[in-house]
Amino acid sequence: MKLRLPRRRRDRLLAGAAAVAVLAATGTVTAVASADGPAVHRMDRVVQMPGAGIDLSYFTAGEGEGGTGKRPAVLLGHGFGGSKDDVRAQAERLARDGYAVLTWSARGFGHSGGRIGLNDPDHEVKDVSRLIDWLALRPEVRLDAAGDPRVGVAGASYGGAAALLAAGYDRRVDAIAPQITYWNLADSLFPNGVFKKLWAGVFFTTGSAQGLTPGQPAAGPRAASATGSAAASAAGCGRFQPELCAMYERVAVSGKPDDEARALLERRSPSAVGGAIKVPALIVQGQDDSLFPLDQADAMARAISANGAPVAVDWAAGGHDGGMREAVRVEARVTAWFDRYLKGDEGAATGPVFRVSRSGGLDSTDGAVRLRGASGDEYPGLSSGPRGFALVGREQSFVNPAGASPPSLSSLPGIGGQLAAFGAGLSLDFPGQNARFESEPLGEGVRITGTPTVKVRVGSTAADGSAVLFGKVYDVGPDGRQAVLPGQLAAPVRVTDAGRGRSVELRLPAVDHAVEAGHRLRLVVAATDLGYASPAEPATYTVAVEGPLTVPVADGVRTAPGGLPAWTWGLPLAAVALAAGILGIRRTGGGRGGTRPGAPQPEPARADVPLEITGLTKRYAKARDRYAVKDLSFRVEKGQVLGLLGPNGAGKTTTLRMLMGLITPDAGEIRVFGHAVRAGAPVLSRVGAFVEGAGFLPHLTGRANLELYWQATGRPAEDAHMAEALEIAGLGDALERAVRTYSQGMRQRLAIAQAMLGMPDLLILDEPTNGLDPPQIREMRDVMIRYAAGGRTVIVSSHLLAEVEQSCTHLVVMDRGRLVRAGEVAEITGGGDTLLVALAGPVDEGVVEKVAALEGVGSVVAADAGLLVRLDGASAAGLIAELVRLEVPVSAVGPHRRLEDAFLTLIGGAA
Repeated sequence: MKLRLPRRRRDRLLAGAAAVAVLAATGTVTAVASADGPAVHRMDRVVQMPGAGIDLSYFTAGEGEGGTGKRPAVLLGHGFGGSKDDVRAQAERLARDGYAVLTWSARGFGHSGGRIGLNDPDHEVKDVSRLIDWLALRPEVRLDAAGDPRVGVAGASYGGAAALLAAGYDRRVDAIAPQITYWNLADSLFPNGVFKKLWAGVFFTTGSAQGLTPGQPAAGPRAASATGSAAASAAGCGRFQPELCAMYERVAVSGKPDDEARALLERRSPSAVGGAIKVPALIVQGQDDSLFPLDQADAMARAISANGAPVAVDWAAGGHDGGMREAVRVEARVTAWFDRYLKGDEGAATGPVFRVSRSGGLDSTDGAVRLRGASGDEYPGLSSGPRGFALVGREQSFVNPAGASPPSLSSLPGIGGQLAAFGAGLSLDFPGQNARFESEPLGEGVRITGTPTVKVRVGSTAADGSAVLFGKVYDVGPDGRQAVLPGQLAAPVRVTDAGRGRSVELRLPAVDHAVEAGHRLRLVVAATDLGYASPAEPATYTVAVEGPLTVPVADGVRTAPGGLPAWTWGLPLAAVALAAGILGIRRTGGGRGGTRPGAPQPEPARADVPLEITGLTKRYAKARDRYAVKDLSFRVEKGQVLGLLGPNGAGKTTTLRMLMGLITPDAGEIRVFGHAVRAGAPVLSRVGAFVEGAGFLPHLTGRANLELYWQATGRPAEDAHMAEALEIAGLGDALERAVRTYSQGMRQRLAIAQAMLGMPDLLILDEPTNGLDPPQIREMRDVMIRYAAGGRTVIVSSHLLAEVEQSCTHLVVMDRGRLVRAGEVAEITGGGDTLLVALAGPVDEGVVEKVAALEGVGSVVAADAGLLVRLDGASAAGLIAELVRLEVPVSAVGPHRRLEDAFLTLIGGAA
């Protein structure tokens, strides 16, 4: 239940809001048109807060809830070093989804004045409350009471902490969605008493640079702030509050935090008001994050859950070390979360209580990581289902070198997680500066989900008897040489009173990582790490393990099974439909050509058309005006290899699911070889599909899985064309091995062979080259082309644009559920304003300059074959004439446009 403010406080807030409205500077209002949804209206203005002018933007669209004009509000915060402009695109999308959205640049950032206080409760946090006051006065914002708008707060990193703090200090906040942020800033920058010097340096360098950024107005309150900032910059403090600068300099010089530094940061942390955060919280934390690791999200979840509020935890791919690689998915989940807890839509797809993104292999063409989701009905925490592994090794001695140099290396801010995503990294441990202990080879694989722990005994020769250590767990391959450090993370710990030896428990970095059978777990305890401050005085440390390495496995978290090719689920329905049809014929005396009453009649004129889609429309569940697919029409002919392209959320998979009869369209029609597609339609027996993964029985061989699958169809064995399918799979002897031993690429090839069983006339493949290496991709390309050359038709949905360009004859491009373009590949890629001018000789720099100076030429770039010329008003014919006049040795001229360029242009991206 939501707690309400006392009437006296509400009245004070309302009065304060009126004052804010009076002091607001003159703003501007603009409208952003959209082809998909109402225009977004944006109002920009600067609101004067005590000591700073805050630059904000306000977004609305449409008519609000039920046409009343009223709508819930959302505040979107930005990351450290950014501004309100960073979240503009998300704000516009939320506005179109029916929210009033307010973005702002925090103090010291963007065009806002004031000094950076790291979410100081007396400044930045009060600013958020004043912005809520401002929203309460907007006529289009839904109110729960006078001065109390229905409002949620979201943001990443710095903005995520602002969301948590706002919920702790202002009880008018109704829901929050913090992302990749901190619960306790002191614990983040001083974990276990060790100074995280590299990240702290990035923080304070970024803040110091803010004071040097030009662009502040020359007059008014903001100018005064800018002047003050410039003075602070001269002292090396940038736009930080002086007390923060003093704290950083003190800790950076000493190399370790003091009590005053911890107290300063803890007061500015959400943990300081954790007991007051009692609103639904969607917590998204990055797995590639050495700044704010997963234990920060765990502390958030435990504290807010203890207050009785609904909490969902999402461990996403990315973070401060790896970028937000799932930004689209996360944003959609944030919107659904607010739909549920701000709009009251109980059918909103808020997702599971716990979700973690896991690697599903790599695209060998571009190195992109394919992701899968695993989920659980409960949040497992960081220590669920522990399993112990004995470590081998006696007590070991190692040194902390003078000056703590050279240091071991675990991660680098901003890139460590990106490398870890590929199973690689920069991890480096110098000989003589660490102790290491290993398990025996694992008899079976184990998935670590949480925080491994181990008890060790530590000794130190340092004068004060202390030791600064860094613990990490490696996944070591069977050859003993390939070692992977999950997440590129190390756990620091400061051990005191270790002169005579002391037992401590090391809590190692929280990760989600699968260790395969035959691999070993290696515990490394190092004396230094590049990201942290270690004692400069040389010392010798000793470490001995006193128990097993305990790893959490979280058995309740399951990766969603891929399932059989989607069209196979229609087979039982097809049998039922066929039986019903036979019974209907018998009852009515119908002949051989009879059809079920009410079923669309086949169209003989289209019997040779593999696929024709007309006016296809599908709304999102419980949505009247939001469409997954809208008014989609296109036709596919025999022998074509059609590429179905579109960004995430374009409606590709929804279209394919309707094509296979798995879901019913709200409007429009799909015909396959002249027959209307319905659930269980017999014509689906002429369709083969591999969509959203394939499920195999892991204990059976690849061959047995194919045979069992075909038996389930009830069709004669000779119709399977098994030998051809096995030749396509190209698995060789692996066909006789259990599928659980297969790599991702092997499973992919087996799934595609399964889809081709029976040699269907229409073959649908969703990401068919996922997990294949380049030679296998070329082989699969040839297979698709040969398959279509025999008169069959192939539809390929893929994100590999270069591969689509080489494999497909035709394209259908979708965006936001609508058809953007359809036609031959050459037709779509052949447009554009860039020409390739092939030269008979080498490219001379003087020639480049001459051509670039021509009227109507936008730019000229030297290429391997000649010149890439972008036209800006000139025609191709005019360019050729000018080239001849300049005596440029032209051998050929033609359009130059890749499918990627065309695709980005069609969907409105930057080419």
